[in-house]
Parts: sequence; C-alpha cells; structure tokens
Amino acid sequence: MSGNLRNEISKGQKIYFNDSGIRNAIIRNFSSLSIRNDVGALWENICISERFKYNSNQGQSVNTYFWRSYFSREVDYIEEKDGLITAFEFKYSPKKHAQLPNIFRQAYPDAIYKVVNTNNYIHESFS
Repeated sequence: MSGNLRNEISKGQKIYFNDSGIRNAIIRNFSSLSIRNDVGALWENICISERFKYNSNQGQSVNTYFWRSYFSREVDYIEEKDGLITAFEFKYSPKKHAQLPNIFRQAYPDAIYKVVNTNNYIHESFS
C-alpha cells in the first residue's frame, strides 16, 4: 500500500443520490423494504447523503473518499479533515458485524472507525 489515501481510493468509484427516490426510479424498484434485496445499499446511500448534509450545515469542509484494497476489502465512506481520518461502515442491521480491514488499519493506525446502524445512526453519524 502506498499509504496515500487519495491514490488508494482513486481507482474505485461509487455513485450516491441525495434523493433515494431518484435511485429507486433508475433501478425501477419502489418495493417495500421487507422484500428488497438492496436494503444495505439504500442504507449506505441514506447515511452518506446525511453526512454530506450534516457537514454542509456545520460549515465543515471535509475530503470524502471510498476505499477498496486490491483484495476487494472496502471501507464504505471516509472523511478526512485536518489530517484526521474517520472511516465509516454502514450496516442496516445492528446484528451485522463490521470490522475495519486489517490492511486499512495498518496503513492508517490513527483513523477513527465508526459502525453506523439503525440503532446508533444519530449518535455515530452526527457526533
């Protein structure tokens, strides 16, 4: 690993929507959450959209990234501000276990890691 966050994540790309209704229209799926197979992706999209809004409302300027290793290990969302890195993992179900990839932890040992789920999203997303 290069240890350069910008170089590591520049190879991957994800697209998020401020309005998940637009996302649903594009994929033509307005089904109830109970029967959808993309609940995790919807949750991730909503959480990232809310982080963007939160940072904007707080007047905070942060660099945002998506990180993926050569071995397809991922970190859902990363914010970097004043040299401090905060890595977020978004899990719809509080029962799902999430762990920061070792390769990321080794490259960025001082990074803050937050797992955001439906039970803790207010505390973890907006603190």
